[in-house]
Amino acid sequence: MSARDSSLPLSSAPMAPDAARAAAPATLPYVHASGTTRSLHFSDKVIQSRMSTLSPDALDLEYTRMMMGFVLFAPAPADILMVGLGGGSLAKFCHRYLAHSRIEVVEIDPGVIALRDAFMVPPDGERFKVVRADAADHLRGLRDAADVLLLDGFDDAGIPPALCSAAFYADCHRALRDDGILVINFHVNHPSHRVYLERVRAVFGGAMFEVVDDDMTNSIVFACKGDLLDDPAAADLKRPAVIPKDAWRQLMPTLRIIGATRELK
Repeated sequence: MSARDSSLPLSSAPMAPDAARAAAPATLPYVHASGTTRSLHFSDKVIQSRMSTLSPDALDLEYTRMMMGFVLFAPAPADILMVGLGGGSLAKFCHRYLAHSRIEVVEIDPGVIALRDAFMVPPDGERFKVVRADAADHLRGLRDAADVLLLDGFDDAGIPPALCSAAFYADCHRALRDDGILVINFHVNHPSHRVYLERVRAVFGGAMFEVVDDDMTNSIVFACKGDLLDDPAAADLKRPAVIPKDAWRQLMPTLRIIGATRELK
């Protein structure tokens, strides 16, 4: 089972059940190029990640901008842990604009990692690295390791069961530092969506909220190991000094949606 970037369905068909996942042959990721756009695929029906070659560090898909909503509460995390590399959209954005953060990306699929140059993912260095590992195993051994944890691990059939289990969310909680924030990308139309939300709630309690994108495809869930999500200052939508203006301009329309969702909570 692979941990990858999120998929953007091109149809409203439900995700394949676990039985179909087990029976299906492994699919190799590939790059589709069209003009100045490159996208990562496992099949023609699903876009896993998308990049503009004119602005390779920009967040091209709306759900990725929603996931960056954690900057309202933690604008300068020391350590960001990501599950799922995909085309590296979130990894590249954080590497460029969160200049004081260390970033580790866990990716199980060597085929995805092999395409990192095609999506202009930065080389490994002091602030950035991609680790080939099973995220469920990797997180099981972590304690107080990250300030922000981004879960965007998908394969061609959806989220692998090991990455949406009650035990895995408990491991995520332990991997976060005090006041650490977990951000998860779900698909609204998945038949187990509500079950997954309840599993997160069982671990994090009421310190969580959900934002759904305009086309009712992606559900982004924020959960906190602490009370940062209740910080009234986040509602001001004021750019923190550590966030460059260019990054804030990209995120601001989506951050307004997140702010409005919190007011209705």
